[in-house]
Amino acid sequence: MAKSKASAQPVADGLNRAKMYQLVLFPLNNGATNVYFVLILSYVAQFGSSVLQLGIYASLMVTIMRVFDAITDPIIGALMDRTSTRIGKFRPFMIIGSAIMALSVFALYCLTPLIPATMMWLRYVMFTFIYAVWVIGYTFQTSCTRAGQTVLTNDPNQRPMFTIFNTVGSMLGMGVMQFLIPLFKGMYDVKDAAGLVVTSGYARPELYRIITPIGILVSVALTALAIIGIAEKDRPEFYGIGGTQEKVKFSEYAEIIKNNKPMQRLMVAGAGCKLALAIATNTTVLLALYGIMMGNYNSLYLPMMILGYVFAVPFFLLSVRTSQKLGQKASLTRYVAVALICYVGVLALLLVSKNTNPALMLSFPFSGGGAINFYTILFILFFGVGYGAYYATADMPIPMVADCSDYETYRSGKYIPGIMGTLFSLVDKLVSSLAQTLVALLFLLFAGLHELPTDATPFTPGIKVAVIVMFCVIPMLAWAATLWAMHGYSLTGAKMKEIQTINAARKAGIANGMSVEQAMERWQTLDDVEKIKV
Repeated sequence: MAKSKASAQPVADGLNRAKMYQLVLFPLNNGATNVYFVLILSYVAQFGSSVLQLGIYASLMVTIMRVFDAITDPIIGALMDRTSTRIGKFRPFMIIGSAIMALSVFALYCLTPLIPATMMWLRYVMFTFIYAVWVIGYTFQTSCTRAGQTVLTNDPNQRPMFTIFNTVGSMLGMGVMQFLIPLFKGMYDVKDAAGLVVTSGYARPELYRIITPIGILVSVALTALAIIGIAEKDRPEFYGIGGTQEKVKFSEYAEIIKNNKPMQRLMVAGAGCKLALAIATNTTVLLALYGIMMGNYNSLYLPMMILGYVFAVPFFLLSVRTSQKLGQKASLTRYVAVALICYVGVLALLLVSKNTNPALMLSFPFSGGGAINFYTILFILFFGVGYGAYYATADMPIPMVADCSDYETYRSGKYIPGIMGTLFSLVDKLVSSLAQTLVALLFLLFAGLHELPTDATPFTPGIKVAVIVMFCVIPMLAWAATLWAMHGYSLTGAKMKEIQTINAARKAGIANGMSVEQAMERWQTLDDVEKIKV
């Protein structure tokens, strides 16, 4: 009994809690990779089409490389689970991934435009090859965001905080680039005597030579801070219940997917959230909305982006509070539902918008002498609340991956955060890989455009239909899928507290000489833990 009491003692203190600076800094890894999410996934199709003159091939390559990215995920996840170095399990992947991305994005945006137009075949080859190399680096580093959470904290009250700091980190990376790039773009727009854009800045190679080194510096700085954040926790004593390296075979993937029901549903929810975000924030879609439908991209894009972030702040706080009290499932479901309801209003406003009637278009006092109108007020309210709600939940599935990983440890005794994180991202990326190709195909289908539109493209009714489908309808369908998936998701707040308590008991037993199999058999329910405490 003495041994049982000794093994039970850590159960009371069995939660692995992070220090505040660790909770703040490690999620910056997501911000570091989201710099490239903007630079590559938001702009590479525009760059390939307008600068390299590759046409729709550039958009198709975004989808193909996203699929390639998804395929490499399980391979790198399995490699991560087998890795243990002097500097830990996760930090080597963060460092290598950051270096690969920095070199490849510089080569893509700064060197490929130097290839003469007389050697178009080489442009195609280099665009494809460099893009593929970048994907490998991206997978290296992004995999760590999901997998590394498992060593950072398993406290049900702390883990939801990862969402808010992850979003802040994402905004530092993604937001900085989204703010700066349109400003630089305006500097390179070519306008006619009437001030209308005749050549978009996005078609000028000079723009990419400026934004690329800025993005690299921001990403490297955020990566360095993230490495500091995880340094103390990237050690074997924080790996699962036994601190051992799992040698999981690829053949075991199917078994894990089959038996880990929460992960199955989280894959659907995560893919839905990511698809909604990828399409609704796509650069070309926003160019068409603010530049073609509303007539003034340069004056409308930044104000609307800033308004969206302002509305997002209270939802960040609300979502964390809800997650701490009711669990992450309840928080995700609640605020995705808010987004879905609000976008019904956005959809209605876009349907009634009229390109020739200023009263039915967005207008601000500083946008070319315009004045704010009732349409703009309604749009701000519906879009602001809806955007704030879904932006606050867009990354919420990421900390939920850590819950699914802890559930897998509870279910099978295996600590395989790399595989669990990359299983999630595999489906996530396969679905979101459709985003850029859908954008190109829908503009072709509804508007007959064989190249991606810019703010210099004339308005047509077909463009309006394409924008409404991509900005509203597809995200709404994705959120509906998320709500369906979460309906049967079993990892509630109460269930996660039970799982962490049982895992802590097993870890204490193993530390006192039990085998993993013995600990798994000894502690299966909360009643088993309570019996030993008594």
